[in-house]
Amino acid sequence: MFGAKSYPAALEWIARRAEAFVIPLAALIVGMALFSLFIALVGKSPVQLYETMWRGGFGSWFSIQNSLSRAAPLLLAALCVALPARLGLVVIGGEGAIVLGGVAAIGVATSGAPAFFVILAMGVAGMAAGGIWIGAVGALRHYRAVNETISSLLMAYIAIALMNHLVEGPLRDPASLNKPSTEPLAEAYRIGNIPGMDVHWGLVVGVIACILSWLLIEKTRWGFAARIAGGNVRAAQVQGLAVGPLIVGFTALAGGFAGLAGMLEVAAVQGSANASLAAGYGYTGILVAFLARHNPLAIIPVAFLLGGIDASGGLIQRRMDLPDATVLVLQGMLFVVILFSETFYGRFKAFNPDLWQRPVLLKGTA
Repeated sequence: MFGAKSYPAALEWIARRAEAFVIPLAALIVGMALFSLFIALVGKSPVQLYETMWRGGFGSWFSIQNSLSRAAPLLLAALCVALPARLGLVVIGGEGAIVLGGVAAIGVATSGAPAFFVILAMGVAGMAAGGIWIGAVGALRHYRAVNETISSLLMAYIAIALMNHLVEGPLRDPASLNKPSTEPLAEAYRIGNIPGMDVHWGLVVGVIACILSWLLIEKTRWGFAARIAGGNVRAAQVQGLAVGPLIVGFTALAGGFAGLAGMLEVAAVQGSANASLAAGYGYTGILVAFLARHNPLAIIPVAFLLGGIDASGGLIQRRMDLPDATVLVLQGMLFVVILFSETFYGRFKAFNPDLWQRPVLLKGTA
């Protein structure tokens, strides 16, 4: 005779969810180990590098604040990847939505209306620009079967070119000689810092956006429908789900968040729209989203980690005589390893209770 060996429900719950934490963490460690070999090959000390990276990103209150400021746009840029991913879409063109969101925001900031309404209008304009841009990617994917990864990347290049044209042409401030920019944003329309911190309010906006996105995905019928469509589009269509509006809606919302990041960069950091809007936050956001497994809540700590790594670039350049782009090499290695780690999901018995051996011989039976 056989009996069933029962495992505690809590143990099964932990095992199923541990995979999404352990594999990305292992990929992070492996990526940093490979980067250590690269640093050693160029004649530098990996130990000194990581020590410098820690000091520049997390070693002091000043460094932490700098890292939090860098993390603010990454939160919103990562959502531009994570939300469409729930529908099985790989959208990597958030950089284009960011730059257009910044330009759109500066375009509506010329009126003499009260500051609150102008800032609100800037946010709406930034989200609208980004939402239309990335929403178009979703529409092309659903209605014309255009690959969203390729189209979003190509549209990002178009958006950056369009931003450069506007900044260097119709919207250029004649006083900006060496670096073409739009007219400076009036001080009344700037977004200040969180009290007691040298970090702008964009961080709070990004955290709230991540929390609301998690609630949307996990606690609403739209999020449930998106997860079904992401698992099997044909099955979702058979069940009567409106897959087209879901795809366009989620991609538009994702682009809206990226456009809001551009608006915050203009209103809280740059003070005007210029080439600095294309700072690579959209591309780093891809790494943040994949490392967080497209979980909006996990995006928050991952964005802080990547923000700290990005913030340490200047100190690494000064202390170790390495290019500022060294952190980009690290991010690239991490991204490759994380993509490779996707092949390990579902292969480890320890993380899959369905593979645990349940039937066992009862004592005293033959």
